[in-house]
Amino acid sequence: MKTYYNPEDLKKFGSIGELQKSMADKFFSYYNEVFAEGALTAREKSLIALAVAHALQCPYCIDAYTTDTLEKGCDEEQMMEAVHVAAAIRGGASLVHSTQMMNKIKEISM
Repeated sequence: MKTYYNPEDLKKFGSIGELQKSMADKFFSYYNEVFAEGALTAREKSLIALAVAHALQCPYCIDAYTTDTLEKGCDEEQMMEAVHVAAAIRGGASLVHSTQMMNKIKEISM
């Protein structure tokens, strides 16, 4: 089935430096440092990445971090819970901006 996103393109991520090697090298250096063990475990970082991937709706990231979280020992329940956290934050971020709308309504109504 042909889709807009070609799953095979995920394998090409490492080649993004073909047109700008120095910038890609800096990005990958940063990216690798971010995902190294630190105050958070690699497993925790992978779950965060999976949740963010869903919030951003990036099919490449969803594929990559679904695989990564499974490889790091996460189960389906943990993964779905992380996705629900992302959905709740995304929904809440939209709703909290309704205060701006309510302020404007009050301003116009006065």
